[in-house]
Amino acid sequence: MSFDTLTDLNWLAAIVAALAYFAIGAVWYAPPVFGRAWMAAGGMTEEQTGDGPGAAIFAVPLIGSVLSAISLGMLAAASDTDTASEGLLLGIVVAIGFALSIALVTATFESTKPQPMVWGALTAGYHIVGTIVAGAIIGGWQ
Repeated sequence: MSFDTLTDLNWLAAIVAALAYFAIGAVWYAPPVFGRAWMAAGGMTEEQTGDGPGAAIFAVPLIGSVLSAISLGMLAAASDTDTASEGLLLGIVVAIGFALSIALVTATFESTKPQPMVWGALTAGYHIVGTIVAGAIIGGWQ
């Protein structure tokens, strides 16, 4: 694989996959879904967050979603992934191999959080779902 795969990248698919990944995060971390549990596991309260974060805080997750989708697109091109089911499988492999393992290793060392493994599992869950959906979109759009 080389950076030449960027020229073969379906940029529209990558952008749509990135937006889907980002939107999943908006739902995932909403207080009625997993937001309250994630905050409690991390030692935060809704009172501490006040009116919630400003719009600028969403720039980093959006950039991360774009970078993840581009990387998945490059892996899809390099592995000849060209169907939604192959993209789904690619998303599962990447999600387990990277998202799950990184989130759980990070959680292991989050000693300042009241429930670091719950926090890590909720974080990993978001990235697993986001990566799988992004993989399916990219694979199906090749």
